[in-house]
Amino acid sequence: MARTTHPERHRTDRIGWLRAAVLGANDGIVSTASLLVGVAAASAGRSELLVAGVAGLMAGAMSMAAGEYVSVSSQSDTEAADLAREREELRTQPEVEQRELAAIYEARGLTPELAAQVAAQLTARDALGAHARDELGISDTRAARPVQAALTSGLTFTAGAALPLLTALVAPASNVVVVVAGTSLVFLIALGALAARVGGAPVAKAAGRVAFWGALAMGLTAGVGKLFGTVV
Repeated sequence: MARTTHPERHRTDRIGWLRAAVLGANDGIVSTASLLVGVAAASAGRSELLVAGVAGLMAGAMSMAAGEYVSVSSQSDTEAADLAREREELRTQPEVEQRELAAIYEARGLTPELAAQVAAQLTARDALGAHARDELGISDTRAARPVQAALTSGLTFTAGAALPLLTALVAPASNVVVVVAGTSLVFLIALGALAARVGGAPVAKAAGRVAFWGALAMGLTAGVGKLFGTVV
C-alpha cells in the first residue's frame, strides 16, 4: 500500500531566534520611546532629545546583547552539564538508564512491553540522544545558542530603538510627546502582529498585548518627566 503524507508547517524551530528578535525589537521601541517621551515631557530641547535617544539606543543594544549572551550561555552550560552527567550514567549503569527510559514511555501511555521495546531500540540507536530528548527535554530546535541570541537581540533592539528616535527628530517640537507616543504604538502593534504571524499565533492578541504594555511604559515616563520637569 502506498504511503501517503500531508505537508505540515511547524514553527518550533523558530523559537530561539524569534523570541530574541521580538524581545529586542519590543524593548528597543518601548524603552527608547519611553525615554524620549519622558525627556520631552520635561520640556527638553531637540539636542537633549538627540543625546538621550542615541545614548539610550547604544546602551540598550549592548545591554540586550550582553544580557542575552550571558543568560543563554548559562542555559547552555546547564544543558552541557546535564548531558555530561547523563553520558556518564549511560556508561556506568546502562541497564538502569534503559529502564528509566522505558518508565518514561510507559508513563506516556505505552504498555510496559512496548515501552521496553521502544527504549531498547532507541538506546541501541542513540542512547544519549533519546535521554536528552525524552528525559531532559533537550532537542536541536530548543538548544541554547548564546551567540545567535545575542546578535539577534542587539540588532533588533537597534532597529526598534531607531524608529522612535527618528520620529522624535522629525516631529514638530510642540508635539514631540504625542507624535512619538502615537507612532511608537503603531510600531508596537505592527511588531506584535508580525511576530504572531511568523510564529503562527493569534495576531490580534499579540498586537494588543505589546500595545498595552508599551502605552503603560510611555505613560509612566511621561508622568515622571512632567512631574519633575527635569531630564530623566
